[in-house]
Amino acid sequence: MGAGGIGGYFGARLAQAGHDVAFIARGRHLTALREHGLQVKSANGDVHLTKPSVVDDPAALSPVDVALFAVKLWDTEQAAEQLRPLVRKGGVVVPFQNGVESIERIAAVVGPERVMGGVAYIAATIAEPGVIEHTGTMARLRFGSVLPAQHSTAEALAAACQGAGIDALQVADIRRALWEKFVFLASLSGLTSIARQSLGVLRSDPDSRNTFEAAMKEVWSVGRARGIALTDDFIARQMIFLDSLPHEMTSSMHKDLVAGNRLEVPWLSGAVARMAKESGVAAPIHATIYAALKSWCAGAAR
Repeated sequence: MGAGGIGGYFGARLAQAGHDVAFIARGRHLTALREHGLQVKSANGDVHLTKPSVVDDPAALSPVDVALFAVKLWDTEQAAEQLRPLVRKGGVVVPFQNGVESIERIAAVVGPERVMGGVAYIAATIAEPGVIEHTGTMARLRFGSVLPAQHSTAEALAAACQGAGIDALQVADIRRALWEKFVFLASLSGLTSIARQSLGVLRSDPDSRNTFEAAMKEVWSVGRARGIALTDDFIARQMIFLDSLPHEMTSSMHKDLVAGNRLEVPWLSGAVARMAKESGVAAPIHATIYAALKSWCAGAAR
């Protein structure tokens, strides 16, 4: 559900390996997929699915075992409602979205037994309709059950992904994995957006590098205050990780801002600021990021 950078890339890998994969897309991307197929350009190996199964209405599909859910955060409830018939026979939705609240938001629509948790680590985007461009080589999935009954499904998904050559693992504490990504992602998205710069530019400047570290510490503090078992050395390890990423890497939110599209900032820096206030933790950097980008949330055209 959502055939962009995440859904397009990992869906293509699974389809290439012979799995029965259907893509749900819309607009010019949908038209290009139908007319020219799905192309993935990646240092890990290109993929071209000449005739992918693609629809714009989930109602056209039969029930599924797993729905990989990768829509933008503002479409979460509407997309979950569309998927409800597809998981009615025991299937599960695995959200690979930004933020840390997707499990609860989707569960409110399809039921808690129908939702697992998932985390995607990849820099990929729709370069043009029908074409997914992957930056760098990092492309991994982490997911896990929320309820014991989901464990076998998580195991089967891990086996399918690994068989398709995807770096995928089932993890025991999926909420901790979500927050581990959120610490980095919320800071990356916010700072690349307000600076209009790539990660390489931010990390090479002492002031912006220090700000990046401080922003991650804010999210780490909020997570700890909410009972997430983030380790004491987590920020130090994230700074090492930051230096391993491609210089040109940016964030999907930065790209959306430049393109005049809607922004996910209410569920990223905005969520950090909101949860910090609820937990009695200070998060001035993320509160400032949210305030600075708030007027662009609906997109430049609006």
